[in-house]
Amino acid sequence: MHDPDHETPHDHEHPHDHETPHETATPVAGDGAARWKHDGIRVIPGDKLDANTAQTPGMFRQAAINHARVGAQKIWAGTVAIEPDAKTGVHHHGALESVIFVLSGRARMRWGDRLEYVAEAGPGDFIFVPPYVPHQEINASPDEPLQCVLVRSDNEAVVVNITDVDPVERPETVHWVDPIHKHP
Repeated sequence: MHDPDHETPHDHEHPHDHETPHETATPVAGDGAARWKHDGIRVIPGDKLDANTAQTPGMFRQAAINHARVGAQKIWAGTVAIEPDAKTGVHHHGALESVIFVLSGRARMRWGDRLEYVAEAGPGDFIFVPPYVPHQEINASPDEPLQCVLVRSDNEAVVVNITDVDPVERPETVHWVDPIHKHP
């Protein structure tokens, strides 16, 4: 039964001001609600991505979400394409964390000071790249492009290309192991 004497107007916890216009179901003229028109949701069409972003030899990056395009403060997102049987230069992304989602193709990732470790990922797989890890993306398919979505933990497209790496000939395959998923 509803008891108005024991009710608080906003008896829940979340970080926002209840007097802002986005709380109203219908914006009222003159209350500033129109600000959401250009400062709210943005849809970036896939054919309108921006290639004017940091590049690494052997891959083609395009920005969808960054500070310049949408005002993002904490993330960068875009796409990566690698031609069949191609590989990128060795690089890292400074203090940024990166997540790569494989849309199509087969990604072979090499990493380490001498690219001594390797793992592969296919469509639907996610790849996590921690800060400062030297790595190289390789399209493991001889005839299909590798297409990925890339998200980084800051709105800057930090790419540090490394040219003085002497890769090992036979990298060690690393399987995903954590407290839940044991070695295969």
